[in-house]
Amino acid sequence: MQNVILVLVDGLEAGTAHRCMSYMSALTEAGIARHTTLDAELPPLSRPIYATLLTGLPPTTTGVTGNDPPIATLPGTIFHKACRQGLRTAAAAFFWMSELCNRIPFDAARDRFSNDPNLPISHGLFYVSESYPDRECFLDAEALRRMCSPHLLLVHPMGVDTAGHACGVRSSVYRDAVRHVDDLLAAHLPGWLEEGFCVIVTGDHGMDEEGRHHDATALSRQVPFWMAGASLPIPASQHHVAGLMEKLLGITS
Repeated sequence: MQNVILVLVDGLEAGTAHRCMSYMSALTEAGIARHTTLDAELPPLSRPIYATLLTGLPPTTTGVTGNDPPIATLPGTIFHKACRQGLRTAAAAFFWMSELCNRIPFDAARDRFSNDPNLPISHGLFYVSESYPDRECFLDAEALRRMCSPHLLLVHPMGVDTAGHACGVRSSVYRDAVRHVDDLLAAHLPGWLEEGFCVIVTGDHGMDEEGRHHDATALSRQVPFWMAGASLPIPASQHHVAGLMEKLLGITS
């Protein structure tokens, strides 16, 4: 069994990541991390792909095919399975993750700070503004890691996605947002590896020149995938990410 940190950088387009994330490229060149490019699920929208990454099922199976609020939480996510096996779970993430895994509707006063072992994401710091600073998200995650000692931790910053929607994938604003995440990973990832975590860094979807990610184009679909601290094969599809985390965590059912 190995503890896992999943860094899901919202809206991280593969080409820009390869250009601007020089720290992650350095880890790859040094043999510390392994890298591939994945095609995002269709439609390449946030909530459907969150569901796929957490369950291993395509949107046509989960029923989460758009960004509208769900009518029910998802059963069978990696967080549900980890909790059933007695593992500790945590997330510093956009509140849609709480809606998918914990309970709906999201009540910010009740749910923004979650500390309940009966919830799939037992320890959560969920933000509600898409402009929530990425630095704060990473600090929230590190605080949860130190306080709660999770076996599974989700880090979900939205700054790249926000910059992409505002200015498009070809903009310096978008590139600088990606560089900022790379800097944050450089600050946090070495310590996570020293603590024995497997660290996965990926995106949900990409971003196009118009600041959208709905069409079935390479810009909207292609995302990077890095894994450091584990020797299992890297996945060939977003469908396989949940199964990879299950193997790492030793989840057997």
